Amino acid sequence: MSKHFQVLVIGGGTAGIMVSSMLKRKNNSIKIGLIEPAEKHYYQPAWTLVGANTYDFEKTARPMASLIPKGVDWIQQFAEKFEPENNKVITKNGEMFTYDYLVVVPGLKIAPEMIEGLKEAMDSGVVCSNYTNPKYTWEILKKFKGGTALFTQPATPIKCGGAPQKIMYLADEFFRKEGLRDKSDIVFALPSGSIFGVKIIADTLMNVVDKKDINVRFFHRLVEVDGNKKIAWYEIDKDLTAGGCVTIADGDVTTLDKEIQYNYKDVKVSRRGEQYGIHFDMMHLAPPQSAPDFIKNSPLASELGWVDVNKGTMQHVKYANIFSLGDVSNLPTSKTGAAIRKQAPVVVENILKLIETNTLSSKEYKGYTSCPLVTGYGKMVLAEFDYNQNFEPDPKLKKFPLMISDSYKEHWRLWLLKKYMLPYLYWNKMMKGIEV
Repeated sequence: MSKHFQVLVIGGGTAGIMVSSMLKRKNNSIKIGLIEPAEKHYYQPAWTLVGANTYDFEKTARPMASLIPKGVDWIQQFAEKFEPENNKVITKNGEMFTYDYLVVVPGLKIAPEMIEGLKEAMDSGVVCSNYTNPKYTWEILKKFKGGTALFTQPATPIKCGGAPQKIMYLADEFFRKEGLRDKSDIVFALPSGSIFGVKIIADTLMNVVDKKDINVRFFHRLVEVDGNKKIAWYEIDKDLTAGGCVTIADGDVTTLDKEIQYNYKDVKVSRRGEQYGIHFDMMHLAPPQSAPDFIKNSPLASELGWVDVNKGTMQHVKYANIFSLGDVSNLPTSKTGAAIRKQAPVVVENILKLIETNTLSSKEYKGYTSCPLVTGYGKMVLAEFDYNQNFEPDPKLKKFPLMISDSYKEHWRLWLLKKYMLPYLYWNKMMKGIEV
C-alpha cells in the first residue's frame, strides 16, 4: 500500500464515503486513501425508528468494504496524530501517511463520562438511548408499565439535534396503544428556552406537545444520573443553549421563573441545593457528545475542540490543504446527514479546483440542513433551515413525489419520505457519490 496520497480521508462515515465517492466519480485518476478502523457502516438516522420497533436494525448496517469506492485504498487503522506542517498523519499502529490534501471527517464521540453516573446507568436498568443501542430502547418501552417517562438531552452539541424528542412522540403513541398513557407522565427536559431553533417549526412542535400533554421543562441542564434511585439531577440555567437543532429561537421564549422550577404536574421532584432531581420510571436521553480526543488534542482544533474551518468553503482556517465537514467540524449548523449532503459537493469542488488551478471554486455552503422530526407513527415534520435559522426548503427535494409544500406541518407523506425514500437515497445515491 502506498504511503502517500493526493487526498487522504480520515473517517468512513457519511462524509468520508460521500467525499471519496464524489471525488472518484469526478476524477477517477485521483489517488485516495481512507483511514477507517470499523468493519461496519451504519445508517444512524433510522435508529429512532428502530427504537420504536418500526425499522429493522439489521437494515441499518452494511459492511464498510462494500461502500468504499473502487480504487480507494482502505487503511483499516485508527488515526492518532497530525503533523499538518509536514502533511503527515500517524496512526495508532505507528504508520505514517502523507498527503497533498486532507479531509478530516471522523465523526464525533459519544461521551457519557461528561455527566456523573451516566456511564454506569447507560443502557442498563431503565436508562436507554437510541444513540448507542436503539434495540435496548425498544426493550425499555415494552417493559414500561406507567409512571414518569423522562426524555432529555445534554447542553453539548449532538448529532441529529431533534432525535431526543422524536422517540418521545413515538413513545407517547405506543403508550396510548398499550392503554398506559393515562397512567403515565411524559417529561421533556432540555437545556434551551425553545423546543426548536426555527420559529415556524417550534410552533408546530409546541402544538404537538400540547396535543399529547407532554410536560416540557426548559433551561434544564443535566448534571447527574442516579440509575439506582432513578433520579436525573438538573441545574436550572437561563443562559444555556443546546447543541444541534434545538437552540434559543427568535420570538417568545419561556422565562426562568417559579413555574419553570416547580410546576412538574404529578411528577415527583427532589431538591438538592440549587439542583432539581426528576424521579423517573424510564429515561431516554441523548448522551453528551464531543470531538474525538485525537481531534481535540490536535493543531487542527478550535478552542472548543472541533476542527476549525471556514463556514462557507470548509477549508481549514490555518492549513489551506485541509478540509473538514460533518459532525467533527465547527460549522455553525446542525450535525446531520442532510447537512453533509450539501457540504460534500462544496468540499469536492474546492479540492478539484485546487488540484487544477491552486484556487478555490466559487461554490459555497450556505448552512443548509434538515431535521426530519417524526411526531408519531405515520407522521413527520421536515425542518429545513440555513445558517440564519430561516426555514429554507430545498428546491430539489420539493420535486420529490412524496414532498408537500408546507413541510413545517405534520404529514403522513413525510413519514414515508423518512422511512422509505431517505434510506434509499442514502445507500443508492449519497454513498455512491451522486449529488442528490
